[in-house]
Amino acid sequence: MTRHYLPGMVERSWGRVQNIASDSAVVIPAEMIHYGMSKTALPAVSRGFAKEAAGTGVTVNSVIAGPTHTGGVEDFVYELVAPGLPWEEAQRAFMREHRPQSLIQRLIEPEEIAHMVVYLASPYASATTGGALRVDGGYVDSILP
Repeated sequence: MTRHYLPGMVERSWGRVQNIASDSAVVIPAEMIHYGMSKTALPAVSRGFAKEAAGTGVTVNSVIAGPTHTGGVEDFVYELVAPGLPWEEAQRAFMREHRPQSLIQRLIEPEEIAHMVVYLASPYASATTGGALRVDGGYVDSILP
């Protein structure tokens, strides 16, 4: 899609391209190497397209989302911790036992990721390009992606 739409954005001197990656791009899980590899490619592709769009008014970024509260993740949490626990207890147990490096010690709500996406889509992000911006709750133990 970027290859298709980027030329028109460049022609209009304005546009936003965003790729949603994952903390698995930086902390590749042993049980999901294939997923981590595919997510690692997104920041690289974003950086390359940002270079292609340099100086045009078009920005290209990737968003690195951390452990996020979705229906599928909820099922995954209940598989790993005692089924039947109230959600808040199950989430706390999951984070304590399986994601202890998270600084917020809870799953990220989808709206929290959306806030970054909205910012990057806005004119306020005109100087933010070629980046891999983290919305990971401090999960990735690094000051850089």
